[in-house]
Amino acid sequence: MEEHKNTPEEVRMTRKNLLKFLIPSLFGILIFLVPVIDGDGNFNILLGVITEFFIDLFSGFLPEVITIVIIISTILSVITYFFKPRFITSSEMLNGLFNTTLLWLIIRVIGMAAVLMTYFESGIEAVYSEVTGGTMLGLLTTLIMWFLVASFLMPYLINFGIMEFTGTLLRKLIKPMFTLPGRSAIDLLASWIGNVNVGVVLTREQYNRGYYTGREAVAIATNFSAVSLPFCLVIAGMLEVDHVFPLLYLTIVITGIICAMIIPRIPPVSRIPDTYAVADPYDETIPENKSVFKWALEQAVRRAEKSGSFKKQLKQGYEVFVDISFVLIPQVMAIGTIALIIAEFTPVFNIISQPMVYVLEFLRIPEAEAAAPATITGFIDMFIPAVLATGIEAEITRFFIAALSLVQIIYLTEMATLIIISKMPANFWKLLVIFIQRTIIAMPIIAIIAHIIY
Repeated sequence: MEEHKNTPEEVRMTRKNLLKFLIPSLFGILIFLVPVIDGDGNFNILLGVITEFFIDLFSGFLPEVITIVIIISTILSVITYFFKPRFITSSEMLNGLFNTTLLWLIIRVIGMAAVLMTYFESGIEAVYSEVTGGTMLGLLTTLIMWFLVASFLMPYLINFGIMEFTGTLLRKLIKPMFTLPGRSAIDLLASWIGNVNVGVVLTREQYNRGYYTGREAVAIATNFSAVSLPFCLVIAGMLEVDHVFPLLYLTIVITGIICAMIIPRIPPVSRIPDTYAVADPYDETIPENKSVFKWALEQAVRRAEKSGSFKKQLKQGYEVFVDISFVLIPQVMAIGTIALIIAEFTPVFNIISQPMVYVLEFLRIPEAEAAAPATITGFIDMFIPAVLATGIEAEITRFFIAALSLVQIIYLTEMATLIIISKMPANFWKLLVIFIQRTIIAMPIIAIIAHIIY
């Protein structure tokens, strides 16, 4: 593990070292943070534009790629679990990919069964239906391209010093607001502006390298991995509230910031230990004889000096992408399909959402009975609440559901599963509690703003 603790030696502030910090860091900011107008006239980020280009380019055979990846992952996991072949167990990378527990092995087998039924449209209809397995296979074809592009570009945001630079400058703002270290500032912005899953992967990588404690990593992943701006526009259009989109997005931002200030300060997040994944945590203390800006620049240059070669960046991106592909994708297929089957073909959510009817009536939200299931199905997938609310006549209710579903952000089909299978200390039950907390905090805030607008 590379050392990244503050050291007393002076950093060589040469032009070469400064450029090694500035050029890759500015490139990373440009890719992940700078809004642009895409070919359809919508706001996006360059990462999104590049990803969508590759999705269009390779869309013809991405379902086959997903199916093959899931089959390979599952078969090698079964072989490893029962026979422990030396070529897998002796390789750190292969062992990490395919040597899994019985529970996750079963989930991968379910994922393989689901993707085969879906791809060939045979077997159990509830599994391969367009609203279950079909939805998940379509989702994964998009997801794998997001991860492919982001995995190879992410090093430019995290390895060349921009996090250290902004972290030192913004520490006094980020720490009291969100109980998080200053170095998370770029992560917070990238997670908020970019794709929700890319934000989780970015946070996971920083946690695994010892830049965040367990509590900090979970707080960031569950509060700042927000839904991307283009998807917010899609939901607004579906629910026919796109004519008030600036007000809708402002509502999401206000509510999201309030949630991010509260959630890290209450259990379960507040009770997660502030321990690091590696034993050499990064130190943000500023020496007394240094100005904040000078120390920020020195920290950034020091990090850039240790970034390694272009080949090292490619290797890191490759390892992140392979890990996500063979571990995440089979499990997302399984968990997402099961969750969608429950949501679409059983009355479970109608039953458990009954208490929400009274909450919505108290908040004076019209058509509370029809809207209630949409307030909780966001835990399965962020798209389901919008689907359920499309038939609601009251615009204020559609606005309320749109904002709530985009603020809840913790959903099993992608983001929550990615957190669960990462090394971050958050399991299914903790994420369910955080989802409920975000819902409880968000509902009155959104209701107040909705009543002001309407």
